[in-house]
Amino acid sequence: MKPIHGLTKKLAAYSVAAFLAGSLTAVSGVSANDDAVVQTAGSMTYVSGGVGSESIDRLNALAADFNLKLVFALSSGEYVSGVRVAIADAKGRTLLETTSDGPWFLARLPNGNYQVVATHADKALKRPISVGPGKIRTVDFRWASGQQR
Repeated sequence: MKPIHGLTKKLAAYSVAAFLAGSLTAVSGVSANDDAVVQTAGSMTYVSGGVGSESIDRLNALAADFNLKLVFALSSGEYVSGVRVAIADAKGRTLLETTSDGPWFLARLPNGNYQVVATHADKALKRPISVGPGKIRTVDFRWASGQQR
């Protein structure tokens, strides 16, 4: 029997394609589980997450590098994610606008005074904050639980 060269080349090409597709799936699976990606906007560095114990462990490990921690939850204590976060300086200039990937949001800001606005379900909550050297400042944002009647 003579080998069929076209079939051999096609099988080889399909094998390589399958291998590459499997490799890409494996890589994207790793990054999907690691939601805590540190980002920078101007002079601010931030990261968010906290959905699941692995994410909480990762954020706890990173916390020492930040001076502000925002926690988002309902008044019932249930954590929420997808919260829109805006941070403005003392002069009212917006320094950061982003959406938190989870109930925890860590930021490293220059020492000073800021206004933080967190918006969940179209309800904005504002908090004046001051950050300085030393210990991390934790600020809770809590929205009403349940349905309004």
